[in-house]
Amino acid sequence: MFFTSCDSPKENAREDALEQKADGMEIKADQVRDNAEKAADMKEDSADAIRDANGSEATADGVENTVDDIRDAAEKRADAIEDKADDVREEK
Repeated sequence: MFFTSCDSPKENAREDALEQKADGMEIKADQVRDNAEKAADMKEDSADAIRDANGSEATADGVENTVDDIRDAAEKRADAIEDKADDVREEK
């Protein structure tokens, strides 16, 4: 005798909704990373322009430190969103 697990249509709908919610959260995490990368790239271009314009290494280095901070903060935000997405998936 074999028993198979059959989810009800209501249960399937609930699981699908949770999966869609988690997928949406992961898309949001990707957007956070992409937006931060664009902002960081612009700051890096600014640092290069500062070096080219007047050779101020200290100022350019300060801008690059900001770039690192932007990337680090975005990665932490994106990771937190992905952790929440994992939690949503575990609700199934």
